[in-house]
Amino acid sequence: MQSDKAVRIGIDIGGTFTDIVAASGATIVGYEKLPSTPQDYSRAIETGVARLMARCGIRPDEIAAVVHATTVATNAILEGRGARTGLLTTAGFRDVLELQRIRIPELYNFNYEKPKPLVPRALRLEVRERLAHDGSVLRPLDLEGLETALERFRTEGIEALAISFLHAYANPVHEEVAAAAARRVLGPDVFLSVSSSVLPEIREYERTSTTVINAYVGPTVSSYVRRIRGVLDALGIGAPLRIMQSNGGVLNAEAVVGLPAAIVESGPAAGVIGGALIARDVSGGSAITIDMGGTTAKASLIENGQVTRTTEYEVGAGINISSMLVKGRGHALRLPVIDISEIGAGGGSIARVDAAGRLHVGPHSAGAEPGPVAYGRGGERATLTDAMVALGYLNDRAIAGGAVAIDRPAAEAAIREQVAGSVGGDVRQAAHGVYLLSASIMTRAVKAVTTLRGRDPRHFGLIAFGGNGALMAAQIADNMGIRRVVVPPMPGVFSATGLTTAAVQREIVQSHFCRLDERSAPGIAALVQTLSARARTLLLDDGCSADGIHIAVQADLRYAGQAYELTVPLTGAGTPAELCAQLSENFHAEHEHSYGHCSRSEPIDLVNLRIVAHDDDGLADLPQPSGGGSGESQPARSRDAYFGRGTGDLRTPILRRADLGSGPRPGPLIVEEYDATILIPPGWSAHLDGRGNVVLER
Repeated sequence: MQSDKAVRIGIDIGGTFTDIVAASGATIVGYEKLPSTPQDYSRAIETGVARLMARCGIRPDEIAAVVHATTVATNAILEGRGARTGLLTTAGFRDVLELQRIRIPELYNFNYEKPKPLVPRALRLEVRERLAHDGSVLRPLDLEGLETALERFRTEGIEALAISFLHAYANPVHEEVAAAAARRVLGPDVFLSVSSSVLPEIREYERTSTTVINAYVGPTVSSYVRRIRGVLDALGIGAPLRIMQSNGGVLNAEAVVGLPAAIVESGPAAGVIGGALIARDVSGGSAITIDMGGTTAKASLIENGQVTRTTEYEVGAGINISSMLVKGRGHALRLPVIDISEIGAGGGSIARVDAAGRLHVGPHSAGAEPGPVAYGRGGERATLTDAMVALGYLNDRAIAGGAVAIDRPAAEAAIREQVAGSVGGDVRQAAHGVYLLSASIMTRAVKAVTTLRGRDPRHFGLIAFGGNGALMAAQIADNMGIRRVVVPPMPGVFSATGLTTAAVQREIVQSHFCRLDERSAPGIAALVQTLSARARTLLLDDGCSADGIHIAVQADLRYAGQAYELTVPLTGAGTPAELCAQLSENFHAEHEHSYGHCSRSEPIDLVNLRIVAHDDDGLADLPQPSGGGSGESQPARSRDAYFGRGTGDLRTPILRRADLGSGPRPGPLIVEEYDATILIPPGWSAHLDGRGNVVLER
């Protein structure tokens, strides 16, 4: 376990704000929230960490680890700013990135265009070789053709190369020969991504796409990690730099440079990890998290204290989704990720009215620069933040402890000219329309992780965080029939707090296709032992203590003839036959839970084995604040806030969190804090629980 006296620093960069939290043991000793610096995100990190260390008296040698969540990888994909990448593949499979799975997300849209592959066709080259599904060599690797292709890549000036041969998951020999030749011909500056190392798993398209994504973001991530390491060194911080993975664990920065695709969903994962700790104490272990910042909104599901993970994920075309029901919108990324639905809806989302008079909010955002009109930094487009200022929900003078001044007349003028003038109504009504539409868009994210997963959201509480999550939570809950909302302490920097609790984690997957029965049981048990030993070695190499390593075994299973698998845990011990029987029973139960039925008489196929290994360096509980962030101030006593045509303006008390008691206090209320604002509308009440959470009940 980590030392109680060691300081962990969590850094979460969003599209609008950068959040930094310092925790020592079970206590948060300080935090900062400052505007992000999109031209060079490391500038905000350097400023914020230096300010935090000075204000809290933290010496560099007291810092045990710096844990960072970043959207640099996903932004490179969404914005098309990745490396110039080549793909080397088996002859005849050059166009697998184009063909995908012949699935489109808009069934009746004949004009729908798939996202363009990250590698243009001219940089997708073939080489003659062929392996069978069992790894046996059907055609040797054509070494002369390999040299010709690599020389072509060198001439084209590629920055990264993905190598993905047919059935390489079963035998990596051809890919290993090709990789060695690529290092010799292309030199050390070209990033190499080899499918048998990145994803030794069946399904040619998903494996190739994941390998290409890993190559495409590799140089960007490598450069970014070097910059952050340089900033820490300049501040005298020699502690290890760890990066949050998409699966909720952290990796040392050196390991991330080798597998950058593992951090595509780094940013949103930390908040869900923290949300799981909250859910354990306040909602029986099950809850929906909603994380809304300035640029995006993210929803995830926690069941029985466990974060929901998936390998069905797509990134691209302006949205990240994890649904087996909607495919073809982005690029397949088949690495373990926390099951998060992410949409372009945040405080900076731009509100506009189209030529047909329809109101839209997002997905485009004003971001940190220039930001909403209300920030007075040159923004000219009306945003959700401007609407909430006009409604009276946000402080009309300043937020973030005075760090961001608010210009309410400018926000109202933007809403009046850009929204009210086209859709009718006064400024308040138009602003309320922007607010309701934004909540409706975010409700779709909640549905993606509940109703589309066979879960009834009415059976869950809602945990809201992010700079704007607590402003929208009650309306989202109303839309979904949810009756309880929990807002943790320091909601605006909650993801950075979650980073301070995360443990080092490695996950290994290996395809092993067979019928799940007594004949295959010995081979399955032997592979579990082999993969577990490999995972343990990786954690030891990461500096983890042997006594603190924990191993979990999972299996991807399906009924014979099905196209997709469900991942189920192996939770007990026993003979190989007993382990297979346990997997079978767990699969039937999960199939019934997910789809409403199961078929115990049908044979089951094992597709992949997964090993999840983590150390015990993470915290078992969220650290609690010992004081405010910089600039904590006394809010005004009350102001008018608008809650719809039927209610109009209501004089609304403005409180601090500490002003709430243990008994319910009816809305409307507004709770203002350094890092966030909580809205309790009419029809809801709020109270403070024993852990400092604000609990809203309808």
